[in-house]
Amino acid sequence: MTSPLHDQPLFPHIVVRSLNEHDDAPCLFLAGRVATYAEVRRRTSQMLQAQRARGVSKGTRLAVLSKNRPEVLTNLTASLLNACVITPLHPMGSLSDHAYVIGDAEIECLVFDAANFTERARELKAQYPHLTLLGFGPNGVGDDYLALADGFEPEPLVAPDVQPEDLCTVVYTGGTTGRPKGVLMTHRVWAAMTWIQMTEWEFPDPLRIAIVSPLSHAALSLVAPVLMSGGAFYVMEAFTPDGFFDLVEEHRITTTMIVPAMLYAMQGHPRYATADMSSMETIFYGASPMSPAKLAQAIQHWGPIFFQFYGQTEAPMVLAHMKKGEHDLAKPERLASCGRPVPWMHVALLDSENRIVGPGESGEICTRGQLVMNGYKDLPDETADALAGNWLHTGDVGRFDEDGFLYIVDRTKDMVITGGFNVFPREVEDVLTTHPAVGQVMVIGVPDEKWGEAVKAVVVLQPGNEPSDDLTHELQQLVKDAKGSQQAPKSIDYVDALPLTPVGKPDKKAVRSQYWTDTTRAVS
Repeated sequence: MTSPLHDQPLFPHIVVRSLNEHDDAPCLFLAGRVATYAEVRRRTSQMLQAQRARGVSKGTRLAVLSKNRPEVLTNLTASLLNACVITPLHPMGSLSDHAYVIGDAEIECLVFDAANFTERARELKAQYPHLTLLGFGPNGVGDDYLALADGFEPEPLVAPDVQPEDLCTVVYTGGTTGRPKGVLMTHRVWAAMTWIQMTEWEFPDPLRIAIVSPLSHAALSLVAPVLMSGGAFYVMEAFTPDGFFDLVEEHRITTTMIVPAMLYAMQGHPRYATADMSSMETIFYGASPMSPAKLAQAIQHWGPIFFQFYGQTEAPMVLAHMKKGEHDLAKPERLASCGRPVPWMHVALLDSENRIVGPGESGEICTRGQLVMNGYKDLPDETADALAGNWLHTGDVGRFDEDGFLYIVDRTKDMVITGGFNVFPREVEDVLTTHPAVGQVMVIGVPDEKWGEAVKAVVVLQPGNEPSDDLTHELQQLVKDAKGSQQAPKSIDYVDALPLTPVGKPDKKAVRSQYWTDTTRAVS
């Protein structure tokens, strides 16, 4: 039996300590109401007891499907203290997406936003009758989680008995087969991410953070550093430039985390020139590379407040970063970098034989250390490929400059990152090929000033069909209906044939290169 002598505090221990420390300080603002740390602590206890009353306990596989509302945070803290294994479902996902994850992750309990996802919960229950359904409010298909929680008296919070290698989350990312892969993330991963954030990231004091993305996803990466700092979450129900500027001005927001498309939207808004952003000390950005020109404009306008982070689901968020002072307008080429690797992880550029490349050469960005996942759920071959040679292979090709800054110059994987959303071409291709007019299709990412990359479909039509605006709209709508608007092609090109590799496979690199000839890198 392992001795507890060297046990380290983990994510749930941090939550308990933080919620107990700050008491009457504001913790969460959403929909016009501020909840204190004491209120979040009490509600966490009530929701934890409600979970247990419905048989949800240590190791239960629990999924969350909700738009932004306060209960997303308190359900997260309750689920962590109940030692559940948590899987967030994206609120913009389709029924088929959600159903696949529910089945693959072996979800036992679905927590859902009753105001927006009762029908989706009903559809998922029909496919998976074993699901325990806990709704934020009355719903007619499962328990009213909030009413159930109201029936319990708050109790002191106690951290569960969990170990670093116990599973904490299963978060889904795309796969080469077209099906998402469940990334197995232990408590070790989240503890490692937290200590790197607290050591390396430039959080302001006081910490008032605007949450502009789905709280079900953002809270996982931010709850520990914000709570440890005694900070407060100011959550937008949905991002708009007007709403963001209002929030910053009214509450003197000091930090936020955005994807590049959000900055571009703000820059195109009339209030960009007039909004009072004087309280903002740090804007964290990542998920897709920022346009260096637009970044330079924002720094000139708002000052040196930008902090870039780089990672991926398999080693989340904190592999490398570029601090505020490193955004040097005198070196504009550096604004295309994703910063320097953190000292807490091994990061190297490897060739196809897993050997470190020479100085100035490009290679695949690989990493090892406490932040790395355990593997993909039930996918031993893909796990072996991703972790070959005892390195995590990110799929990004990078190079270092003479100052140690890392630049992503290409991508070995086919994923398209558009406005911070990950789009996996095979999934879109599979939808498009269901249309009777489509013979072959290749989906790629192409440069886009607003979104970084835009989804483009290159289509070979079946004989007897002709390109038309009506057909283009029909194909775009087909993908919107099946996968959501963010995955629909922004444009469709029609060609007579797709180029092939020497072994007869469609040559995606050759197709992509036609659209990137005027750029200095092959991703944006």
